[in-house]
Amino acid sequence: MSYTITKTVSDADFETVEARTRDALSESGFGVLTEIDVAETMNEKLGEKMDRYTILGACNPKLAFGAIQTEPRVGAMLPCNVIVRQLPESVEVSAVDPVASMSAIDNPELSNLAGQVRDRLAEAIERV
Repeated sequence: MSYTITKTVSDADFETVEARTRDALSESGFGVLTEIDVAETMNEKLGEKMDRYTILGACNPKLAFGAIQTEPRVGAMLPCNVIVRQLPESVEVSAVDPVASMSAIDNPELSNLAGQVRDRLAEAIERV
């Protein structure tokens, strides 16, 4: 089982793909709660250089609320992380597959919600 929903974009630069990703997430009902510039952090903390790599913490409030009501500790697995990373000739966008990540929790209602989140994330990634 794959643990991400991924698309490679070769017709745009990193900034454009990141902006498209944010727009696509918004169109699918997700807000970006957190943002981590991994490349900058690794350079600051370790002095290591790496290609651009950003993690966006995406959340659909209605579905997140439903998940927390169904399984209160599920917040430890939220928000849904989406990465935008520079490849040599393209930019890759990957979102966590919530069905894969939530499979550790034996709760059919939560599995149903995870499926809804996956469908919305997949739509967003496809639009990037």
